[in-house]
Parts: sequence; C-alpha cells; structure tokens
Amino acid sequence: MVDRISQDEKIPLNTIQSKALIGVGAIGQVPILLVKPQAYMNFSGESVGPLAAYYQVPLRHVLLIYDEMSLPNGVMRLQPKGGHGHHNGVKSVMEHLDGCRDFPRLCIGIGNPPGSMDMRAYLLQKFSSEERTQVDSALEQGMEAVRTLVLRGFNGSINRFNLTQKYKYHKV
Repeated sequence: MVDRISQDEKIPLNTIQSKALIGVGAIGQVPILLVKPQAYMNFSGESVGPLAAYYQVPLRHVLLIYDEMSLPNGVMRLQPKGGHGHHNGVKSVMEHLDGCRDFPRLCIGIGNPPGSMDMRAYLLQKFSSEERTQVDSALEQGMEAVRTLVLRGFNGSINRFNLTQKYKYHKV
C-alpha cells in the first residue's frame, strides 16, 4: 500500500532514516510523510516511533497500514484506533508510540493458511492470480480511502469504505 501511495501521488521513497525508506510529499495541499520500515515486521515500531517524534507528527495523523490474517484475502478495514489484536508489528508500533493506541489504521486481509500449512511459509508465498486480483482491488480502494482520510479526516464519509468491504466480505 505504501508503494502504491508513493507511485500514485508521485512521492519518491528515496531517503533512509530510522531503519525505513521515507518520502516527503503531499496529497492535495496536505503534507505527508510516507514511511516504509525496512526491519522485520515485528520491529516496525523502531522506525515509526522515532520518525513520528522527529517529524512531530500528532498520533491522530499517523496512519498505520498493515496486512491482517484475520480478514479474508483482499478485504480492507479502516479503524480510527484499536488494540494490536496479537499482531506483533502493530504491537511494536504501539510500544514505540508510548503505548498509545489512538491512531488510525488501514489493514488489508491476507487470509489464514489453509489446513496445517506453516504460517511463515504461507506469509512468504506468492499470491495466486485470483488472490492477486483481490489484493489489487483492495489496494485501489485503499488508495481512495487514504486520499479521503488525508483530505477530509476520519469522519462519517470514511465509513463507506468499510461498508463496501462488509459486502465484499460476505461474497468472498
């Protein structure tokens, strides 16, 4: 999703800082900082926390984007805040934001491993063509959701993305 934002908004991820690729740009007239941690996912907070502090980003303006196994593949969810839900990357970010959980998140479902497949093997395999299509659709909707969130904030209009996804959730 961060690569998609970078590409669509023409914000190059061309600087390395705090173990992350970063890009500075804008969506409309709103300045944004894209951060793509380069450490293991479980240590994402080591990039997000220091960069939020360095650039003095209010936590309500941090949008954490991550994959979510508890959602079916290609289903997107936007939340204004929440817990870590046993997601080690989210947990790391919360720890490095002084335990705060009051920041918005956008998660894209990747589904669960089938049968007794090893979770790590599942996470490292390539998407099937059908799964890729579902994820590409979520990325497209995610891009629209990010633009809406940046330009209008987390208000009632943002819920339309979750409503669409609820319908999709039942279809998948």
